[in-house]
Amino acid sequence: MGADMATLMAIGRSAHVTTVYKEVSVSVAVSIYVRSMRRAISFLFVALMASQSVAHDATVVEVRVEKAGMLWNFHVTVEHEDTGWDHYADGWEVQDADGNRLAYRKLLHPHVEEQPFTRSLSGVVIPDGTQAVFVRAHCSQTGWSSSLVKVDLSQ
Repeated sequence: MGADMATLMAIGRSAHVTTVYKEVSVSVAVSIYVRSMRRAISFLFVALMASQSVAHDATVVEVRVEKAGMLWNFHVTVEHEDTGWDHYADGWEVQDADGNRLAYRKLLHPHVEEQPFTRSLSGVVIPDGTQAVFVRAHCSQTGWSSSLVKVDLSQ
């Protein structure tokens, strides 16, 4: 019986060591996982901030319109972090509700020191019955802005 007891005690110690080893292994694995997740989140945050600071959409901040007979004049104020000829707001357009282009104003140079800035386009033909149009800006690097400014023409 003494030998059986010694065997049982040895098995008990072995089971305890195995349990402790498993607990330590799980603890180490969780710690490594948490550290890797923190690194991944930090990397994603830095990447997001870098992409935000590298290229922003050109934004239409104000639109004024005047009707001149059968034509319309548009005065559009655009804001963009122009850096020079390689990255600047290079145009804006007027669209109808279906996304069809009614007018386009090309901007011929960067406005690094003039933000926001207003440029006009006269003689725009708007189809009869059109109640509203939409204006959006274009960036030489990121393309067309995803935000449209609705302009009510019924006033």
